[in-house]
Amino acid sequence: MKTIIYAHRGASKQAPENTLPAFELAYESGADGIETDVQLTKDGIPVLFHDENVRRTTNGTGFIQDYTFEQLQQLDAGAWFSNQFINTRIMSLEEFLIWTTDKKLLLNLELKTNVIPYKHIEQIVYDLLVKYNKLKQTVISSFNPNSLLNMHQIDLTVTTAFLTSTKKVDLISYTKRLGAKGLHTKNRFVNQNLINTAKREDIYVASYTVNRPNQMMRCYQIGCHAIFTDLPHIAIETRELFEQDMIQ
Repeated sequence: MKTIIYAHRGASKQAPENTLPAFELAYESGADGIETDVQLTKDGIPVLFHDENVRRTTNGTGFIQDYTFEQLQQLDAGAWFSNQFINTRIMSLEEFLIWTTDKKLLLNLELKTNVIPYKHIEQIVYDLLVKYNKLKQTVISSFNPNSLLNMHQIDLTVTTAFLTSTKKVDLISYTKRLGAKGLHTKNRFVNQNLINTAKREDIYVASYTVNRPNQMMRCYQIGCHAIFTDLPHIAIETRELFEQDMIQ
């Protein structure tokens, strides 16, 4: 099975992260899927944004949860990256799902609930996925195990993944106890033994954030289920090289 290539926040080394230009570049590059982050506005609209505070990637200050969606639309989310992207706007999850309607893209929605436990975010996201018929091609991931448990209370069939930046001895068993199908972990923690153990327990392993060709090649060689990369076009080129080597 081919290792799935998810564009991490879109093609985020080529365009401002979690914005339409980054998603469009990822799609044009041939990425298998897109990973993006979901938070809630003051008026309960899910938006695609990584940080809880807007200051790093917009011309504003303060927290996402203290803005209405209309207020967020007044911020520039592209100028920080380059002048080419001045006046790029923050997207809502609904806008993103509409954009994906005619595209064969896998989706990974990370619920950003590990700092701010947004009330009802799981139900709101679930309802939108149902509305746009995207449940089957979507993985819900989170650093917050409660979000995964909440999602399973809504619908046990939703594919979820436990996201972690720490190495635990019982990582696979913990993931399984959460009812998650996937373990998304830092690239340096991913090795053949972890993947073999995960496969025996019917858990898949995805690696983040994989930006160097030698890291990508290693993931392909050891049978990593998926990688998250800021450079999907490089990941695709490297996967093609790997596949050619396998044929020879």
